[in-house]
Amino acid sequence: MSIHKPTPHEAATLHVTGRARYTDDVPLPSNTLHLAFGVSSVAFGQIADLNLSAVEAAKGVVAVYTAADIPGENDVSPIAHDEVMLAQAWVQYAGQPIFLVVADSHLNARKAARLAQVSYTEHTPSLSVDQAMAGDNPFEKAQKFRKGEPQDALKASAHQISGRIDMGGQEHFYLEGQVAAAIPQENGDMLVHSSTQHPTEVQHKVAHILDVPFNAVRVETRRMGGGFGGKESQANLPAGACALAAHLTGRPCKMRYDRDDDMIITGKRHDFRIEYNVGFDDSGKLNSVIMEHFTRCGWAMDLSLPVADRAMFHSDNAYNLPHAEIVSHRLRTNMASATAYRGFGGPQGALAIERVMDHIASHLGVDPLAVRRANFYVNGDTTPYHMEISDSVIAPLVDQLAASSDYEKRRAEIEAENLANSTAILRRGIALTPVKFGISFTLTKYNQAGALVHIYTDGSIHMNHGGTEMGQGLFTKVGQVAAHEFGVTLDDVKITATDTAKVPNTSATAASSGTDLNGMAVQDACETLKARLQKMLRGHFKTKAVAKFADGRITLGKHQIAFKDAVAMAYDARIQLSATGFYTTPKIKWDREAGRGHPFYYFAYGAAVSEVVIDTLTGENRILRTDILHDAGKSLNQAIDVGQIEGGFVQGAGWLTTEELVWDAKGHLKTHAPSTYKIPACSDRPPVFNVELFENENVEPTIHKSKAVGEPPFLLGMSVFFALSHAIGSAGNRDVYPSLNAPATPEEVLKTIYRLDGGGYGY
Repeated sequence: MSIHKPTPHEAATLHVTGRARYTDDVPLPSNTLHLAFGVSSVAFGQIADLNLSAVEAAKGVVAVYTAADIPGENDVSPIAHDEVMLAQAWVQYAGQPIFLVVADSHLNARKAARLAQVSYTEHTPSLSVDQAMAGDNPFEKAQKFRKGEPQDALKASAHQISGRIDMGGQEHFYLEGQVAAAIPQENGDMLVHSSTQHPTEVQHKVAHILDVPFNAVRVETRRMGGGFGGKESQANLPAGACALAAHLTGRPCKMRYDRDDDMIITGKRHDFRIEYNVGFDDSGKLNSVIMEHFTRCGWAMDLSLPVADRAMFHSDNAYNLPHAEIVSHRLRTNMASATAYRGFGGPQGALAIERVMDHIASHLGVDPLAVRRANFYVNGDTTPYHMEISDSVIAPLVDQLAASSDYEKRRAEIEAENLANSTAILRRGIALTPVKFGISFTLTKYNQAGALVHIYTDGSIHMNHGGTEMGQGLFTKVGQVAAHEFGVTLDDVKITATDTAKVPNTSATAASSGTDLNGMAVQDACETLKARLQKMLRGHFKTKAVAKFADGRITLGKHQIAFKDAVAMAYDARIQLSATGFYTTPKIKWDREAGRGHPFYYFAYGAAVSEVVIDTLTGENRILRTDILHDAGKSLNQAIDVGQIEGGFVQGAGWLTTEELVWDAKGHLKTHAPSTYKIPACSDRPPVFNVELFENENVEPTIHKSKAVGEPPFLLGMSVFFALSHAIGSAGNRDVYPSLNAPATPEEVLKTIYRLDGGGYGY
């Protein structure tokens, strides 16, 4: 059986030996041209004069293009048609592309792009939440979820607290940057190689730019060196630029962002400010939660509306909110448009309610885990968007993790140590935080997938589906599904590049739904082929027995035949050995205006315990140990799922601790290289790192009862943030809650300690 096994990643050997082919490795003709953008140096203004004569005369330059050279639509937006590929009269953020340089080398293109003489009539940019709110120009009216009577319940509560948490954005920092290549074909067609999570969207954008039908554009993606959401819509820009230049020059064109260009031009995770007012009883049980979200979206809409929606969806995390009001403001600001990022708004919403749990515990002087347990969902409860919870396993999962990690004993020891050594420089903290994450695209139409499966006459299997491989193991899992269906080994199955000419009209590989959707589509195609083989063999053996596919053979009652022999027989009998498959997620319905519905097919659950230490003189901190128990349903591949959990946790911890984005007062991103922006390194992972899968299977009939495992583990990093808060709280006035903001850099840790002790501790 190929499923439910810890099978190695299908390209693992290629990855570690450097033989895996990425978009930048695709062989191109010798006459290929290379591109670079000339970008805005101001955050908001009108272009008064654009002199490109020095650019055009520079070494190796073949052509320079502006928006006036685009034959079709000047647009690369995923939704609202509001994001131009090349700026025209106005620039809206520092780093916005204005013109396109086409040269004989990557270096010559970049050098030439810097020679432009551009003058602007500058205007005051809107950069902060306060500026954006004062400007009163949001992307849409404030959205609201409401359940019960939150204002009345707040007033009637025995205890009330209020607070605010600010959380920064996050750079995707995929190992492979944005890259694309376009090769002109006959009759004006275009082949595009793109490092994208959404080949169909790239196809559509290129077609609109060139003013050709979709069938004139073919997009191919074999693999990405990481995506994390940063290649869901951001890949449209370089692909569109390559296609434009290839169309106008008649030569292959390639664009690869340098890391600095990548970080300056592309969008990030949305940063949030969330304010809350909460009412609760003596046990910490919630009565009322009122939250207001403020998110900086950037200059164009991109995917901000669904991101902000998902932050609202996850503002309950694992907790029942009897009376709740959640209001969300989607703010227009003069910076690169924020975009999809692993979790897609869910981590921001969940972080706020976890802050509430922590704040309540501080107010009552109890262990935060006791408050969390008092508020866990039980089946039959309803969310703030009125969806009934029917699959909750959070209470037993947390109980199991608390026991296996020895949480209570360790917390008691840390508390005793911190109290006994009130002036100690090093302080430890510990926290256990849960995760409940909704699985499905909240835009209903994206919950579909297609597949194409061929069986060749030697019994080997070839297939394509609409999902893209970005290192997460999607191709491996889907290959396991096909191997299991036909009863052959994974070595008998080959999945090749995602290609819009083979599987059309695909959804993005996002929302953690890649395996759920594409696995089911492949299974559907396999079942069609199996039915054809069964019908043929029943006639051949004169039996009505049901065919069983296993161990490379097909068995019908007392009759048995090798799979490859049956395939050869089918070919001789002129039976079609190719099939398409299709799948749509059931039960999904969502009324966005009313804030009601069933937007998720199911929930994935998990929890993490993290122990940290801080230096109260410097703010430096370390993760000492992390224990994770995560619900992957009936895992298709335990090795890949554990790898995703480990990576998601570290990336989530990085968002909340080390990864700080800094813009200056003029709107220039100052943290645009590894020298100024710190992602977690190997040395930042916990030296004691225990990860286990929770024994469970999905209550819904997903692919072999598995659950999505791409995004939910990212939220496990919250345990590090609240462990830091615990450690900080022991270093100052314990009557004051340590309102730590994210990212909890050493500077932020130190500032929070300083505030707690009135400016005295450690100075």
